[in-house]
Amino acid sequence: MNNIISAILSRPRTVISLLLALVICGIYSYITIPKEANPNISVPVFYISISQPGISSQDAEKLIIRPMESKLKSLEGLKEMTSVASEGYGAIILEFDIKSDIDTVLAEIRAKVDQARSDLPADANAPNILETNFALIPSMIISLSGDIPERTLYRHAKTLEDEIEKISTVLRVDLNGIRDELIEVILDTTKIESYQLTPGNIINAVNQNNSLISAGSIDNNKGKFNIKVPGLFKTAEDIYSIPIKKQGNIIVTLKDIATINRTFKDATSFSSFNGNKNIALNVLKRVDVNIIDHNKNIKKSVEKYIENWPESIKVTYTFDESKTIFETLSNLQSSILTAIALVMIVVVSFLGLRSAFLIGIAIPISFLIGFFIINTLGMTVNIMVLFGLIITVGMLVDGAIVIIEYADKLIKEGKSKKESYLSASQRMFWPIASSTATTLAAFVPMLLWPGVAGQFMSYLPIMVIIVLSTALVTAIIFLPALGSIQFKKKEIKSEKYSGTFQLKFLSFYPIMLRKIIRKPITVLAITFLLIASIFTLFIKYNNGVEYFVSAEPEQAVVFISARGNLSTAESNTLCKEIEKEILKIE
Repeated sequence: MNNIISAILSRPRTVISLLLALVICGIYSYITIPKEANPNISVPVFYISISQPGISSQDAEKLIIRPMESKLKSLEGLKEMTSVASEGYGAIILEFDIKSDIDTVLAEIRAKVDQARSDLPADANAPNILETNFALIPSMIISLSGDIPERTLYRHAKTLEDEIEKISTVLRVDLNGIRDELIEVILDTTKIESYQLTPGNIINAVNQNNSLISAGSIDNNKGKFNIKVPGLFKTAEDIYSIPIKKQGNIIVTLKDIATINRTFKDATSFSSFNGNKNIALNVLKRVDVNIIDHNKNIKKSVEKYIENWPESIKVTYTFDESKTIFETLSNLQSSILTAIALVMIVVVSFLGLRSAFLIGIAIPISFLIGFFIINTLGMTVNIMVLFGLIITVGMLVDGAIVIIEYADKLIKEGKSKKESYLSASQRMFWPIASSTATTLAAFVPMLLWPGVAGQFMSYLPIMVIIVLSTALVTAIIFLPALGSIQFKKKEIKSEKYSGTFQLKFLSFYPIMLRKIIRKPITVLAITFLLIASIFTLFIKYNNGVEYFVSAEPEQAVVFISARGNLSTAESNTLCKEIEKEILKIE
C-alpha cells in the first residue's frame, strides 16, 4: 500500500487535476440530480377494488369477493391476501414476496382479474387495480374554491388540469371533489301513453343508438372504402334527437316525450375549502424528476394561466412536497457551513490557519464527490439520503485531522512538505482505514434489512458508506497532494505558527498524565464509580423511550362520530357546522 500511495502522490498535478474534475462533476450533479421526498422503491402490494351500487356487504362478499379470491389465490409468490366487503363495494389487497418482479406480477393479476370478470354480477363496475408506489404520492395539491356554481368551478378545474398535464414532468392530474356529468331524462307518462309507448321501448331505443357498429367496407373497381356508421353519443343533441317511434309522417324523438337536463350524479361525498365548494387537483410527477424544479414550473404555469380568471375563484396550494426537500437541503447546507466554521475554529486553535483550511475543505469535497457517485449510480436525493449526509458531517474530518497534524509534526522536525505529507499518508493509512471500516461496519447490517422497510432504509447506509469512503480517499490522497504544494519563502513563515491553545494544552497535558499514571487504582475506581452512577441515575430518572420527538403539528384531522345511519346530505350538514366552529379559531 505504501508503494501505491507513493506512486500516486509523486504526481501531484495529476491528483489535483482529478480532484478539480471530481469537484466540478459533483457541483453539476448536485444541481441536476433529481430531488424527491421519498425513495422510489417498488412495493409488491396491489389493491383491487370492485364497486356495485346498492349491493349489501354480505352479497358483496358472496358475489364479488369470493369469485375474485378463487382466481387470485393461485398467483405465484402471493404472500398474503386480505379482503374487505362493504355496502356497494368490495376490495382485495394482495401482498407478494419482496423479490417478486412488479411488472410480471401486475400482468398476472390483470390476467386473473379478467378471468374472474365473467363470474361477477352483470351490473358490477370494472375492477380497478392499483399499484402501491411511493412515486405515485401527489407532489402538489391545488385547490380551486369559491362561492360559484358547481359547473363553472368544474369547467375551470378541467381546463387547468389540461394546462398542467402539458408540462413534461407531470405524469397525470387527478381531480377530487367532482361529480360525473350525466344527461337526466324525465319521462312524461302522459305523452308516453298517448304515443302507445312503454319505458322498455325507450330504453331499447337508447341502447341501440349508443353502440358501436362494424359496417365493413366497399370494394369495387374504383377502390376500397371503409364504411363508418355513427354509433356512440358525442353531444347532448345526439340524445335529444334519438328516434323512438314513427307515427305516420312524424318521427317521435326522445325530447318529444321527456324533459332532458344536463346535471351531475348524486353526491356520495363533499369537499370544501374554508367553507366554500372545492375541487382539488392532485398532481403526480414522473419518476426521477427534480421535485423542486417540477413544482416551481407548475406554480409558474398555474399563475400565468389563471391571470384572467374571475376573482371569485380562489386558487390555493394546499400541499407542496418540495417545501420539505428544499428546507432539508437548506438545513444541510447550513449544517455544512456551520461544521466547516467550527472545525476551522477548533483546528486553528490547535494546528494553525493553513491546516484548518485544508481540513475544512475536506467536508465539501467529500460531499460533492458523494453526489457525483450517487448520480452516476442513478440514485436520487431523498429524505433518507439527506439523513445520511447529516449523520456523516461530524465524521468526515477525523482522518483529515490525523493526516494534517502528523504532517505538521514532521514539517516542524525539518522535513520538506512533500516528504512530510507522503510519510503521514503512508504511516496513517491503516489506522484511518481501520477507523473508517469500523464505522461502516455499523451501517452494513442496514443493507441486509429485508422487506419494504429495508428497501426504504437502504439509501441511508449507502450514502454513509459512499461519503465516508470518499472522505478516506480525500484524507489519504487529495489533502496530502494539496498540502505538499510549495509556496514562496516569504509565505512559509506562517507555517511556523502553532495554535495558542495547542501550546497551553501541551504544557498542561503531560503534568496531568503523570499524576494519573502515579495513581492507576484510584483513577480506575473513580471511572467505574462514575459509570455505575450514570446507569443508576438513568434507571431512576429516565423518562422512557420516545421514537419521534414530539413537536407542534402543522396539520390536524378531526373525526366526527354521530348516532344513527346518516345520509350523505346529513353528514355534510354536520361537517359544515363543525367547520364553522373550526374557522373561528385564529
